[in-house]
Amino acid sequence: MFITFEGPDGSGKSTIIKRVFEKLSKEGYQIVLTREPGGTPIAEKIRDIILDNANQELDARTEALLYAASRRQHLVEKIWPALKEGKIVLCDRFLDSSLAYQGGGRSLGIQNVLNVNLFATENTYPDLTLFFDISPELGLKRVNQDKKRVADRLDNENENFHDKVYEAFKKIVDDNQNRIVTIDASKSIEEVTENAYQIIKEKLNGLR
Repeated sequence: MFITFEGPDGSGKSTIIKRVFEKLSKEGYQIVLTREPGGTPIAEKIRDIILDNANQELDARTEALLYAASRRQHLVEKIWPALKEGKIVLCDRFLDSSLAYQGGGRSLGIQNVLNVNLFATENTYPDLTLFFDISPELGLKRVNQDKKRVADRLDNENENFHDKVYEAFKKIVDDNQNRIVTIDASKSIEEVTENAYQIIKEKLNGLR
C-alpha cells in the first residue's frame, strides 16, 4: 500500500509520519519511510537545487519539472520496488504537493502540473492520502517558532503564495475524496498522530 502525508508548511506531517512509522513497525508491518522531493541520492540532489535559497532565479515551470523529475527517480528506485515486494510505503509529500505549490502557489494551473506528473509517474496515485489541514497563518507561525528548522526557498515565500497553496490543497481534497482523508492538524501532536494511525490501521485492516 502506498500512503502519502500532505499539508501546508507547519502542519506537523513530517513529525507525525515518523511516529506512525514507528508504531506500525513495532506491530510487525514491513514499511518504507521516505520523502519528497528526495528519497534517493539522485532525487535528493534535485531537492537541493529546488530548495536552495541561492536559486531565486529558478523559473516556475523549471521548478515544476524538477519536482516531476525527482518524483520519477524516486518511484523507479524506491517506491515501485518496495510496493512490488509487498511493503507499505509512507511518503512525506507526493503528487498533491506539486499540484498545490506549483499549480496553485505558482499559478501554473493544477491541470497543467498534473499532466506533467502523470507522464513522469505513469499515472501512479497513492492508495491513501492524509491531508493535515491547518491555516497558513498558524502553519507559518509554527515554522517561525521552530528554532531547529532552517527556512528554505519555499518557506520564505510571501503570505499570498502560502494562501494560494492552501486554497489549491482544499480544491484537490474536494476533488479526490475517494482517496484523501482530512485531519485537523491544529490539535496536539499526540491527537493528530493517533488520528492518522487509526485511519491507516482501518485501511490496512480492510485489506485482510
